[in-house]
Formats: sequence, C-alpha cells, structure tokens
Amino acid sequence: MDITVCRAADVPLLDRYLGTAAATSFHARRFARQQAGRSTYLVAWQDGRPAGHTEVRWGGCADPAVRAARPGCPEIDALAVAEHLRSRGIGGALVRRAEELARRRGHTAVGLGVADDNPRAAALYARLGYRPLTAYLDRWSCTGADGTLHEYADPCTFLVKELSR
Repeated sequence: MDITVCRAADVPLLDRYLGTAAATSFHARRFARQQAGRSTYLVAWQDGRPAGHTEVRWGGCADPAVRAARPGCPEIDALAVAEHLRSRGIGGALVRRAEELARRRGHTAVGLGVADDNPRAAALYARLGYRPLTAYLDRWSCTGADGTLHEYADPCTFLVKELSR
C-alpha cells in the first residue's frame, strides 16, 4: 500500500472507486481546498486503485465549540476506506501519515471527529491515542446527482491526540 498526496488525475479514480451517489463533487471539493493551500488530501493506494482517503484541514474543525476548545488544532477529516478493504490497517496508516504531516508543520496536536453512531471508528481512534475533547454537531452538505442540495447534522465527538516531537 502507498499513501500519496492527491493529484488532479486521481480525482476521477476516487470518484470511480470511492465515490458516492449522494455527493457528486466530494473528491473535487477536497482537491480544490488542497490546491488553495487549506488542506492536504491523502489517498491510500492498493493494486493501482484508491483504497481510502482522508483530508487534513490545516485551519481546523469548522465547529465554533471545537475551535474554542482547541484553537489552531488541524483536523483529520473524511477518513474513509473501501468497505471490502476495512480492518487491514489502511485507516490507521492514513491517520499516522496525517499525524506525520502535522508534526512536520510544527503542530503539537491533531484532532478528528467521530460520529456517535460509529463505535468501530471510535475504537480505532482510541487505539491510536485519540481522547475525547468535546461533543458537537458536524454540519455538512452535498449536492446530489439530481442537483438537489442535501444538508446534514451528525452528532459527533471531537477527539484530540497530542503529538510527540
């Protein structure tokens, strides 16, 4: 498995192998934020296909309560692994790579949100050393294939890991 920073040529492959019908511009939006310098979009590759992805948002979580509780903390966002490849270390490898990038930029901590109804992800993050900081509502939207805007608010917990030098 290789983990690389997303390139423009990767976006159609991400759409093909890790796309969702509900979010037609999911990967393109993340790549655009990376191009604007606001994030780094990481892609895990296995056998020439994208196996997972995550985005490190250098400005941190958008939620005001999280920003107040831990100012300046970058956020690991949108971690996903292809369903048939889960439990093979890909998610953990993406998180560790994101942590490495944060360390290189001089950050002393990194955080991520986990949905309250996702105990499997919460267990992974606990094993990786993440601890609860605060509850919040993760608000997000996407445009469906039919052009309809869908808005969501998921109850989550923001977790933080202190990074060693």
